[in-house]
Amino acid sequence: MKPTDFSKNLTNYLAKYLPGERGLSTNTISSYKFTFVLFISFMEQQKKINVSKIELKDITKESVVEFLDWLQSNRKCSAATRNVRLAALHSFFHFLQYQHPENMSEWQRILSIKEKKTKKEAINYLTVDGIKLLLEQPDTSTHKGRRDLAMLALMYDCAARVQEIIDLEPSSIRLNKPFTIKIVGKGNKARIVPLMEEEIVHIKRYMIENKLLEDHSRMDPLFYNSRKEKLTRAGINSILQKYANTASEKNPSLIPDKISCHSFRHSKAMHLLQAGVNLVYIRDFLGHESVQTTEIYARADSKQKREAIEKAYVGIIKKETPSWIENDNLLGWLKSFK
Repeated sequence: MKPTDFSKNLTNYLAKYLPGERGLSTNTISSYKFTFVLFISFMEQQKKINVSKIELKDITKESVVEFLDWLQSNRKCSAATRNVRLAALHSFFHFLQYQHPENMSEWQRILSIKEKKTKKEAINYLTVDGIKLLLEQPDTSTHKGRRDLAMLALMYDCAARVQEIIDLEPSSIRLNKPFTIKIVGKGNKARIVPLMEEEIVHIKRYMIENKLLEDHSRMDPLFYNSRKEKLTRAGINSILQKYANTASEKNPSLIPDKISCHSFRHSKAMHLLQAGVNLVYIRDFLGHESVQTTEIYARADSKQKREAIEKAYVGIIKKETPSWIENDNLLGWLKSFK
């Protein structure tokens, strides 16, 4: 079977361009691949074009918009997910501008499709007391409980994304002073994050118990399941949810109704901000490219905003005490009015 121009370009885009020229991470490329799996399914189901016969001429701005609408109506995707899929398609058509400039007009029509506006949710984070309560829940008399405590404490201490925790290896951690951890984040960008001695106690005990300090284990997953395989996103979220539920039973006011692994990252960032750490340092700690991304924490911290406003407040209006407050006989004061 002769490959179509669509299949040849998509193969080059995913297998060569993204990892080679763009240097994107495996996770990002997997996300882009899944977008095209969905797009091909749409073309087969809705446009009745077999995958082996899809050509570039079949893809227009109208068909892409239909696909995006199909994601929301048939697959019940959110506007945010729709925007992620659109970003992957935009990347592909940027690529095609240079591969097939003869179709530039159509590619630019597709690139003109705008993202949908999304509702900005409030940042979901735990207080320091909430974090403490949650970390008290793992049963440290069991092997899994000790692993879970080490993992959740590390997730909070270094404000790591869930995928960054999944990808950690024993060699990522420096157990001598100064204690640090090397985290590889989005776009394969690495950052060195300091660790506190209290966290090192947990993680070192865990690594010794699981023989992760031995040379042959240096490239193994730091946290793994019963089959010695990396934990998955769903697996870590399930672990977190289990302890969040038990913590909520003890003190529901300290545990948000909705909690995810990213809540730990938000919590650490908020706690650093509340402790007076400069936003620039928090940006580097989180691995953000721009401090503008980190500013969401400053906007979310209503307590800090109130304190800043109160410090800057200049008394313009004279504060007066109503005379009736100084009058023990309120009834008499009221009767004095004519």
